Amino acid sequence: MTSVLEGRTRGLARIAARLGPQATSLRGLLAWWGRALAAWLPVRVRRALGVDRGRLLLMPLADGEVRLQLQRDGDMLDFGRLPVLVDAPGDDPLANVLSSAAVDLPRWLVLPATATLVRRLALPGAAADRLRDVVRFELDRQTPFAADEVIYDARLVGRRPDGQLDVELVAAPRVRAEPLLAALGPLAGRLAGVDVLDVDGTPRGVNLLDPAARRHQRDPWQVWNRVLAGVGVIAVGFALVTILDNRRQAADDLERKVRARSGPAKIAAQQREALNELVAGQAFLDKRRAEQPTAIEVLDEVSRRLPDGTYLEKLAMEGDRLTLLGLSNEAPSLVNRLEGSPLWQSPALAGALQPDPATNRDRFTLTAELGRTPAAKKGASR
Repeated sequence: MTSVLEGRTRGLARIAARLGPQATSLRGLLAWWGRALAAWLPVRVRRALGVDRGRLLLMPLADGEVRLQLQRDGDMLDFGRLPVLVDAPGDDPLANVLSSAAVDLPRWLVLPATATLVRRLALPGAAADRLRDVVRFELDRQTPFAADEVIYDARLVGRRPDGQLDVELVAAPRVRAEPLLAALGPLAGRLAGVDVLDVDGTPRGVNLLDPAARRHQRDPWQVWNRVLAGVGVIAVGFALVTILDNRRQAADDLERKVRARSGPAKIAAQQREALNELVAGQAFLDKRRAEQPTAIEVLDEVSRRLPDGTYLEKLAMEGDRLTLLGLSNEAPSLVNRLEGSPLWQSPALAGALQPDPATNRDRFTLTAELGRTPAAKKGASR
């Protein structure tokens, strides 16, 4: 069982590694999924929906100017250099320089690579949701500065085969970052974050700015996105209700059809049952007829076996019993005469013979069990 659990854990780790560092939590997985779906949309559609608005990068230069760049869809667009107007009228010095769409973009200060320290750490997998809080305890060991002397952030690079996190710690001393923030003048109060350039000149994708100092700009498409999301939820709900109603209506129609056809089916079943009973009754009668002889056959057999001096007063066939009452001058031999008949078995006298003075014959009562012998049954069936 332990080996099975370890194998499943390694399999999940491999899946998470394929999805990337973003898939370490539910929020990251949903964000990765949303970006993957948005990647199929055209660039204009993505920008219209506010999926990738981009960000405005501010890089202070040595001559007192600020270099402006737009980072969007992985591309860098240079806006040029602008002087920092400390005494410029208004709250936003860039309002009269940039377009309204560019002014609403989040602004990030970009530090040079020489102003930061970068360390690679291996952390437990449980630290994925709180990397910044976890690496704060590692600042004293990984950097020559205390936690209050640097601005820092942690970036998840990937997962190792053993389940540990490969984390990149990026820290910049405040004594080097604060002059660059001061060089921005009034622009420093509108920063959404502080990023660091990589060795190739591209931003690393970290945010060294303290969370309390970050400016959260309002997304102009946020209301429309919520409205569209609400409309989408309502449309999906309406579609589900419509499908459910259609299924219910189809089930009701099927039930009505079943009920309409169940009447003739019940009648047919009753008729079939009655026919089966008739067939069974006819088969029973045929069997009984084959087993027992008819009255004509019995009368013919009795008339041929009784001698001429014998007269019958009564011949009765009650069920399987044959009864003969009469007078005969050869009464003692009647049993022998009736034996061996294929129509009955076990003939015998019932009671004693009674002489009749008027006819000089004996009164007798004979009984026998009606039933064909096997040979007689075969002949009757033919």
